[in-house]
Amino acid sequence: MSVAEHLERVRERIAAACARTGRDPATVRIVAVSKTQPPAAVVEAIAAGVDAIGENRVQEAAAKRPLAGGATLWHLIGPLQRNKAKVALDVFDVIETVDRPELADRLEALLPASDRILPVFLEVNIGGEPQKSGVGAEGVQALAERLLEHCPHLRLAGVMTVPPYDPDPERSRPRFAELRRIAGAIANRFNLPSLELSMGMSEDFEVAVEEGATVVRLGRVLFGERRAWP
Repeated sequence: MSVAEHLERVRERIAAACARTGRDPATVRIVAVSKTQPPAAVVEAIAAGVDAIGENRVQEAAAKRPLAGGATLWHLIGPLQRNKAKVALDVFDVIETVDRPELADRLEALLPASDRILPVFLEVNIGGEPQKSGVGAEGVQALAERLLEHCPHLRLAGVMTVPPYDPDPERSRPRFAELRRIAGAIANRFNLPSLELSMGMSEDFEVAVEEGATVVRLGRVLFGERRAWP
């Protein structure tokens, strides 16, 4: 089955999830996660009409994006080290994994030479897992305040999370609801428009949509199993 055919089925599932909660399916964007997929697969996804391409690793995206072409936005959805921030700014249009003040400060320091305003998401470690990146739920508002007060070239666009893995997607529902609550609290405190909610992957995106996801990050359900690239 082609990426376009997979995407059509995914859109049908999103539409059904939206119907169950009275949402407009147009409010949900699909980021095609192309980790380890060859450039040809990215080209296919862009031609099929995905909303963005998501990559976990800066260097892989730097090698792949020039080969893929197209005008689609690219999101960084994996951890970002400060020493790779400059390359990340050259490759990505959106960074979804800002999780500490030092990283926000580094991105800000690299941006003033241009008029560019970079959309960023705060990555929240919603399950408090020590092996995962992300700011803890108790520290999100402080990080948002730091970004809003000291980083004028960063636009706080949303929050993002990867909940603890569970084979039953229903068990992720409370985590998604908690991220929605966090986003609402930030928006209310700082008088912001509604923040994007980047949550939900191939195994649980329908539950995430029911809980308010505006961005879902989908790899296997679009591309099939991971391949070895390069």
